[in-house]
Amino acid sequence: MTDTRSASYAALLLRVSLGVMFLAHGLVLKVMTFTVAGTVGYFESIGYPAIVAYLVMLGEIGGGIALILGAYTRTISLLLVPLMIGATLQHVGNGWVFSAPNGGWEFPVFWTVTLLVQALLGAGAYAWQPSLLARAGGRSLAKAL
Repeated sequence: MTDTRSASYAALLLRVSLGVMFLAHGLVLKVMTFTVAGTVGYFESIGYPAIVAYLVMLGEIGGGIALILGAYTRTISLLLVPLMIGATLQHVGNGWVFSAPNGGWEFPVFWTVTLLVQALLGAGAYAWQPSLLARAGGRSLAKAL
């Protein structure tokens, strides 16, 4: 049975953990370590057009920030699933263990599952809810701008 008193905190912990992981993977690994040019070059070397590398970096960094904030958590979680499926497909031939040469497939599969769990759970505690901010003061955000 689910403990409704702590479920929102569990969703918060999962959401922030996923967000930090995506931010680290997109910003620290792809941008700061491999560099944008290096990441684009790698994607091209495995047969993807350069735009895919940019979209992946944008998705990981933007998605990570959105998850940390709790903005559109269900939608962002589902939008990140194809990135993780793509990562899984790149690693599936390397075997199970991620420490194998070129990494295994268990980590991206686990990441995919946790994104689906997050989408089912929702944002949890301390989430920024843009729709609530839009209704603040009885007017929509569009009218306020």
